Amino acid sequence: MKPKIDLPDFSRVNLLVLGDIMLDEYIWGTVDRISPEAPVPVVKASDITYRLGGAGNVSANLACLGCVVSIMGMVGKDTSGKKIGQLLNEKSISNQSVVIDALATTQKTRVMGVGQQLVRIDRENPEKIEDRDYERLWSIFKENVLTANAVVLSDYGKGALRSPFVKKCIEYCQTNTLPVFVDPKADNWERYRGATCVTPNERELAKTCQALDRRSASLRINGKMIRESFGFDSLLVTRGAKGMILFQEGNDAISIPARAKEVFDVSGAGDTVIAVLAASFCAGYSMPQAMELANTAAEVAVGKIGTHPVALSELHNALRKSTEGPQHKICSIQQGASMIKDWRSQGEVVVFTNGCFDLLHTGHIHLLQAAAKEGDRLVVGLNTDNSIRELKGPSRPVLAENDRAAILAALECVDMVVLFSEKTPIVLIQTFRPDVIVKGQDYLKEEIVGGAMVEKWGGKVVLFPLEKGKSTSSLINSISNALKPSNIEP
Repeated sequence: MKPKIDLPDFSRVNLLVLGDIMLDEYIWGTVDRISPEAPVPVVKASDITYRLGGAGNVSANLACLGCVVSIMGMVGKDTSGKKIGQLLNEKSISNQSVVIDALATTQKTRVMGVGQQLVRIDRENPEKIEDRDYERLWSIFKENVLTANAVVLSDYGKGALRSPFVKKCIEYCQTNTLPVFVDPKADNWERYRGATCVTPNERELAKTCQALDRRSASLRINGKMIRESFGFDSLLVTRGAKGMILFQEGNDAISIPARAKEVFDVSGAGDTVIAVLAASFCAGYSMPQAMELANTAAEVAVGKIGTHPVALSELHNALRKSTEGPQHKICSIQQGASMIKDWRSQGEVVVFTNGCFDLLHTGHIHLLQAAAKEGDRLVVGLNTDNSIRELKGPSRPVLAENDRAAILAALECVDMVVLFSEKTPIVLIQTFRPDVIVKGQDYLKEEIVGGAMVEKWGGKVVLFPLEKGKSTSSLINSISNALKPSNIEP
């Protein structure tokens, strides 16, 4: 089943997220030695960043899709709780959480070095939550829930979703015909009885089956049994590299393979799945269609380092990739600007180069490969056919712009190709604001279009040495000479 390429209008979807809100702290650094005090790496910290975690990440994913989002949970009256409020406000998420003086806001601190997570430090004390805190949360829940299209319960086992409270919330939603989506962490799933859809991973499902003493060797038997036992409309089991499988009443299980080719970090992938699943379902997708879209979003999420919500433009680009192959890299200037905004939000360095790239040769390839090494993403500005004729005369280009763009997009080192019709790429440079411009050494630094502009905003210009005898003109001449009658054997 192919996903729809046209995404639904998520702006019409209003969702309430209820659960364990956490602050994700990342300490970024480099490692170049082992501590003399113990056999552990010494991390030289260079930066600290903060992101919404747990239910906060679910809400962030929904906000990035364009949904109207409210969030409820429990946070402490501390620095971490205030930081969560700030991050929610930045994403225009309505924060309806209960602030508890005695509670320490749940926080996960990850120390990052050598391109990976080295250690995680957790701070939490859910035992400080009292009955009166649940009463406050219940009162706020009833005030807000009936304006939502659905409720997402994000259970990380940190205290916000204790059994009696969860049961009461689900029963209230059932009475008011509101869908409830649950990302479960509790061992006893009785609290989730009657939910619209529950999204465990394979290990969580097996653990629940074992608790019921009804575990089978077959995932399909286990999934069907659990869905029926707890009265779920749907059960979506995420299986990591094996993909997903959906169980629904009266239908055979539907299994789909994982889309991700490279997995950098699975942190927060489950949050992305349930967010996209719930939003798509509320926007009118069937559950199988919503699963397909959630699977595509998971591909984007695991390709990032750390907890990151998936933006609508990233989701659309991933859908284009699944249907168009490498040609999804060919973007309009508006699409390109949106993607670059997403890349920048992840701290990625954007490199820009441009040219005609008519009859691609090894000189071009080496230039593009060198340019890609200057940052994280390589954007290629490509002259249209008309602009090449103005520059080089009526006999050029040899290859049409669509063919040239497709060839560039097929290169692994290229992340984006954008056509421009002007003689220079100045409009692209002004719009994209690259961090690095790379050109061949046949130009002087002061002749590089946009070079001074890029350096003014803190970027740099890199000149790459050209390879002698490697040019499109020389290639055309060689072909022409080879085709002359005197050079063709009778």
